[in-house]
Amino acid sequence: MTLLRSDRLTAGAAERGIPDATVARLPIYLRALTTLADQGIDVCSSHQLASAAGVNPAKLRKDLSYLGSYGTRGVGYDVEYLRYQIARELGQTQDWDVVIVGVGHLGSALSTYDGFSTRGIRIAALVDTAPARIGKKVGGITVAPLTDLTKIVRKHDIAIAVIATPAEAAQDVADALVAAGVTSILNFAPAIVTVPEGVDVRKVDLSIELQILAYHEQRKAANGPESIGTADEVTA
Repeated sequence: MTLLRSDRLTAGAAERGIPDATVARLPIYLRALTTLADQGIDVCSSHQLASAAGVNPAKLRKDLSYLGSYGTRGVGYDVEYLRYQIARELGQTQDWDVVIVGVGHLGSALSTYDGFSTRGIRIAALVDTAPARIGKKVGGITVAPLTDLTKIVRKHDIAIAVIATPAEAAQDVADALVAAGVTSILNFAPAIVTVPEGVDVRKVDLSIELQILAYHEQRKAANGPESIGTADEVTA
């Protein structure tokens, strides 16, 4: 699972109307291209890239067609160039400062995850309401009180935030983030939050993801594994 998939497309991508399902797969293609580049592969075919990304070639070609014509018939894709183009569409050619609200077990783990820095994401601030956590350092960052949120957002020019609080606190935190000027929220709390138009929210619920996998396992047991496609094929 990709923990952090940005909804902040470039204006050009938004105007082209790239489907949400395609946007969700772009980070997967980017990761696959990075792996190919690390293997010393300069040019790859659509079949090779699709295999590395775990999708079928037709879906890959359709997804990439929304970005432009970056492949050469009979030759394939320039790995480094396509990697740059996808990174540009995902806003990863610049760094994004992020604030995490809620520094319990999950928030602490997210704050020290090394994978964010290689994807243009920098955890700039940590916020909590628990007196026992405020003032302590986690991953080299001092935990600030929620009352400092607006000042933190303005100081770091933060547009993206992560909610890692208990369910009962999620809506109040979302309201505070919106009031502070945050326009994209990744919500790990087991609750649905409502936000005004113009603010993007992505929900990550690990229990739901496990339930979906349990559903597929049940189908495999009943019908045999050959009757089940990949998760990507089922949900796209």
